Amino acid sequence: MARWHSCNVLQPGSQVHQLWQFSAKFALQRQEPKRPTEPLPAKIVGKDWQTLFRPKLNIAWLASDKVFLRVIQLPKSDAAETQAMVELQMEKLSPWPVAQVVWGFELLPQSAGEMQTAIVIVVARSYVEEFLGQLEGRGYLADRLELPFLDQLRGTRISEDGAWIYPAAGGDNYSCLVSWWSGGTLRNLGLLHLPANERRGAALQEQLAQINWAGELEGWLTGPPRYHLVADPETAVAWKPLFPEEQPVVIVPPLPAAELAALTCKRVASDGLNTNLLPPEYAARYRQQFIDHLWMRLLGATLVVYLLGIGIYFGWAYAASVKLSGVQKEIAGLGASYTNALQLKERVKVLRDQLDLQFAALDCYKAVAETLPEGVTLDSLNFDRGRKIVLIGNTDSASLTKVHEFNEALRNTKVREQPLFSKIAAPSMNQLGAKYTWSFTCDLKRGDNE
Repeated sequence: MARWHSCNVLQPGSQVHQLWQFSAKFALQRQEPKRPTEPLPAKIVGKDWQTLFRPKLNIAWLASDKVFLRVIQLPKSDAAETQAMVELQMEKLSPWPVAQVVWGFELLPQSAGEMQTAIVIVVARSYVEEFLGQLEGRGYLADRLELPFLDQLRGTRISEDGAWIYPAAGGDNYSCLVSWWSGGTLRNLGLLHLPANERRGAALQEQLAQINWAGELEGWLTGPPRYHLVADPETAVAWKPLFPEEQPVVIVPPLPAAELAALTCKRVASDGLNTNLLPPEYAARYRQQFIDHLWMRLLGATLVVYLLGIGIYFGWAYAASVKLSGVQKEIAGLGASYTNALQLKERVKVLRDQLDLQFAALDCYKAVAETLPEGVTLDSLNFDRGRKIVLIGNTDSASLTKVHEFNEALRNTKVREQPLFSKIAAPSMNQLGAKYTWSFTCDLKRGDNE
């Protein structure tokens, strides 16, 4: 059997529906009376994705007056053989065609002998389907349909032979269930319907007398039976006058409804497969509805997350567009200032270049003046686009070597510990009579030429 996290038991009634919720250890957690027109609490009886990890069992009680009960004695055997033996006798036991009923059975503990007692439960399929339709209308999808009288019968202490009478079996005061015990064995079980008039007592005594004669004929009743009335004090006062004065009746208190519901949960959780009156096709349909509900909830949650993601994306895109528009406006406002700044930067660069050229020219004049040897005449010093200088002069034949010395001296000239020229060409000589003209170029060393 599956281990349940919680178990709900619903007792439908004409005036009040009782709902009990029990924990996995069968402790009562909640009890709620509801009118038939009031909705059942969906948080308690409904099933969602948490049920996959915390299984929930929904049990509904059938009214005893809608169920046909028979007691049979079977040879002791395993569960499968016992079920097969009961199934073979269903044609004889059922008051309706087998195809039109839902049935189950309950085995009572019996230690002595080679026989076992089985209570056969038969209910019309039409009533079960109508009953399940009413439960579905209230949002209660039952996992099991059970008969509470089985647990009342099990919970009653049988101390002697006789008849044990359970009044108000059908939810009214005009019917009762009667169990007959002999030798510690349940021999007969049936529902008695009584008229709602002054003949109730006579009708009850007549039907009990008929069962007495049947028991004597079958041999399990050998003496006058003793009657036990399983009822609360108020019901006992109404039913006790129905019995003859010369035949005393023993009053036995019944189990409270909440305790009876707990016993139903325990029986179902331990071994209650044979007493489940829920048709298999309904169980399969409820299971499929539960799976479909989970899928729909999952798809709904996925759709919500998707729409939320789209909303976040569009919100972020809108915020980004607003921010971009602000930046564009700021850029447009700074455009004029930026253009002015560029123009000022270029002007500063031009002025800086002019200033650098001026200082470079002065450095060149100084270097030439300091290194020009005697006997060598400088005729012109020209700047070519601020990048190179052209030196032209003359000398006599005796001072030709000084021109080369002058060229080498300029090559080694430094300003602020940096070479003044990056490249100096070798001097060229041309003879004009007794004089020689010379010329060579010097490339200034500047940052943009390196």
